[in-house]
Amino acid sequence: MACDSCHKFPTKNWKEVRKADAAFPDVVEFPQHDSCIECHRTQFFARERPAPRICSNCHVQVTPRNTGRHTFASLGHAARGIDVDSEFRVYFPHDKHEDAVTSDEKENCSVCHRTHQPQGNSDDEYVTQPPKDLGEGFWLKKGTFKTLPATHEVCFTCHSTESELPPLPSDCAACHKLSSPDVKEIDADPTFLAQMTDTLFSRAWRRRDSATTFRHEVHSDMTCVSCHQIAAMNTVATTSLKVPVKSCGGGEGCHVTPTADDGGILNFEMDQRKADAKFQCTKCHLRFGKQALPLSHQQAISDLQKK
Repeated sequence: MACDSCHKFPTKNWKEVRKADAAFPDVVEFPQHDSCIECHRTQFFARERPAPRICSNCHVQVTPRNTGRHTFASLGHAARGIDVDSEFRVYFPHDKHEDAVTSDEKENCSVCHRTHQPQGNSDDEYVTQPPKDLGEGFWLKKGTFKTLPATHEVCFTCHSTESELPPLPSDCAACHKLSSPDVKEIDADPTFLAQMTDTLFSRAWRRRDSATTFRHEVHSDMTCVSCHQIAAMNTVATTSLKVPVKSCGGGEGCHVTPTADDGGILNFEMDQRKADAKFQCTKCHLRFGKQALPLSHQQAISDLQKK
C-alpha cells in the first residue's frame, strides 16, 4: 500500500504541535480509525479484554473515555520502551550529502551528528552513577555516542514543499523503507545497557554489533571519514555501517601496529589471548572479547607488517 493510504500530509494539527515560529508542514499524528478498520476490522472488534490489542499501537490506555495517544515518532520523542522498534529504517545516502552543507567534512557531519552528553571539562565522566563496586568493570561514559536526527526538521530545511527539491516531504517512501533485522548478535546484553542510559540510546546501542565501548568524544580530533566509509554506507542495511578494525590503526598506527612493542593495544590484547585462552579483551568489547580472535583483527596487523 502507498504511504498516503493511511498517512495524510500534512496532518491537520501540524501548526499546533510545535511552537508557531518552529512549525512546518509535517505528519505528526497517527492515521484516523477509518484507514485502519478497512483492513483490521476483525482485530478491532475482537472480544479481547480489557481491550483489543491492536488499539495499544496508538493509544496510551485503551478505554472509551481515555482517547490519549502516544506521541507520534516524527516529533522526536523516545518510543514506548527499548523493546519497541520500528519495522522501518530511514534511508539516507551519505555520499550524496557529503558536500551539501559545507566544505568542512567535520562540520558537515555535525549538522546531523553531534556528540551526545559530552563530558567536556567536567570531572563526572559517566552518563549515570555507576555502582560503588564497579572496580575495573565497564560503565557507559559521556561522549560515547553521536546523535541522529530525531525529526524531519533538518531534512525539510532543504527538501521542502517550497524548494521542490526531491524527495518532497510528502514522498514518505523515499526515505522510510521496510527492513528486516540484520544484526544477529550484539556486543552486550540490552538489559544491562538500559541501566546506564536513556531509552533512545539503549535502542541505538543494541545495534552496535562491534566495539560497544567505543567513545566518540576522545576521538574528536579525527575526521568522521577516517573510520566511516561513506560510499559504502546503506542506512537500511546496518551491517554496511560496520567500521573496519583496520581504521583503528589510523594514519599513525593509533591502536593497530606491526607489533605490540610499537604500542598497539590490539596487538597487546591479541598477544595476551594467544598466551592465555581465558584472557578477555575489554578495550573495545563486552561480550565479544570472550570469543575466538576474528580473522579481521589478525589481518589488520598482518597488512601493516607487510608494508
